[in-house]
Amino acid sequence: MNLLSKHSDSIYALLRIVSGILFTFHGTQKIFGWLASHETAIGSQMWFGGLIELVCGFCLIIGFKTRIAAFLSSGTMAVAYIQFHWTFRFDENFFPAINNGDAAILYCFLFLFIASKGACKWCLDKIESVDETA
Repeated sequence: MNLLSKHSDSIYALLRIVSGILFTFHGTQKIFGWLASHETAIGSQMWFGGLIELVCGFCLIIGFKTRIAAFLSSGTMAVAYIQFHWTFRFDENFFPAINNGDAAILYCFLFLFIASKGACKWCLDKIESVDETA
């Protein structure tokens, strides 16, 4: 038996929490301007993206509405990659390492995985599902 397999639920929970923390940080940069190199105009598309990052990231940290938050986050990152990184260019900027879109792609598929797996250990969704079955 794999040494880590008995800890897979805890490791998955840590993956959800840490990715939520990182995603929330990106949202705070856009919404509040903390440690940001530029200000985001209120009401702009990037500002709404930051709001999604902030709210959904927090939901992922605490495990509240995990599937919905992760799915919305995944879609947001797909839009971010296509619209702001790739921009439908088929030159050298097609590649994520060149257009700086590797984090957006990674977040997109990470959150898609979390959306498919759903609630886990240390998750408010688990508490809700226990209450509903009682």
